[in-house]
Amino acid sequence: MKKVSLAVLLSLSAVASGAYAQGDQGVTMSTDPAKISDIESRAQNLQSQQDNMQNMRSQTPSHKSMHHKKSPNKPAAGSSQ
Repeated sequence: MKKVSLAVLLSLSAVASGAYAQGDQGVTMSTDPAKISDIESRAQNLQSQQDNMQNMRSQTPSHKSMHHKKSPNKPAAGSSQ
């Protein structure tokens, strides 16, 4: 049983390390003007989307103001008059 567990553990660690090594490309540098302008326009779009979301959050009323207060004129449920 210990040999099987050890074999499974080793194979899983090998697969995990292989997947980690494949997925890590890091930061790349480019001097292509088309790529640079594309990345800059994407960054500007993301920034404007974030600004819009923050503006929407600041314009919505707080949660506390959404609650309704009971009217003092109406009797409570279950009370007799």
